[in-house]
Amino acid sequence: MFDIQDIGCRFYTYVSTMGLAMQAAAAHGKRFVVLDRPNPIDGTVVEGPVLDAGRESFVGWHTVPVRHGMTPGELARMFAAEKDIDCALTVVPLRGWDGRPPFDQCGLEWTDPSPNMRSLTAAYLYPAVGLLEFTNISVGRGTDTPFSVLGAPWLDGAALARRLHAERLPGVTFVPIRFTPSASTFAGQSCRGIRIEIVDRAAYRATPLALALAGALRAQHPDDWRHEGYRKLLLDDATFAAIVAGKPWREVAALHEAELAEFGERRARCLLYR
Repeated sequence: MFDIQDIGCRFYTYVSTMGLAMQAAAAHGKRFVVLDRPNPIDGTVVEGPVLDAGRESFVGWHTVPVRHGMTPGELARMFAAEKDIDCALTVVPLRGWDGRPPFDQCGLEWTDPSPNMRSLTAAYLYPAVGLLEFTNISVGRGTDTPFSVLGAPWLDGAALARRLHAERLPGVTFVPIRFTPSASTFAGQSCRGIRIEIVDRAAYRATPLALALAGALRAQHPDDWRHEGYRKLLLDDATFAAIVAGKPWREVAALHEAELAEFGERRARCLLYR
């Protein structure tokens, strides 16, 4: 039985564990039950690059986009169908949720699904900021606001904020800050960076923010930012090559349109609440 709160991002690995458990259940002739839960960052927005086939790993268990707009139960249906997992799957559906409301409109109590996922704002920012985790950037682990801040000792936060404001990204603004993480990357070191504030959740999208962040770091600190680590969670070679080449974020985002349309057809076959 799987009864765990996901946050709607491909590389948040609870659903990877679910997929592996489904395979184990199938191998041993066991029934597998998913007690479904809402997608906290809503179940309608789908965005970001789709994982390249053949690049699957624990941090990217199936060919879905970074923000898939699905619940664990819907993903389980997709895994069973597309990975041919015969585990006598049963999804116990949600009542009173149609896929649209984010978590703070569901009337449910927020419980941190993991130690650094401390707020709904962090969940919304994670599909963008979390992509930086395997590069030499602190994403706020070891602070009070993980995934809402990012920085490094070598980073010019004021210049980064100016550069990102010039991109006119929907729904977000940026404040230069200094912080010292107590754990993880650059633990105990003073970092310059930015705090990201969502000022219009309806307008905000993670993909423009993710691509603009990567592009700005590449342009502003080409010798300091170790961009190769960005591949680890992105898992899309065309997107990575475009970022390294310095393409504008709108041009990079356009690369995803065809694969997102194809994913939309696959997704539609697995939805439970629309």
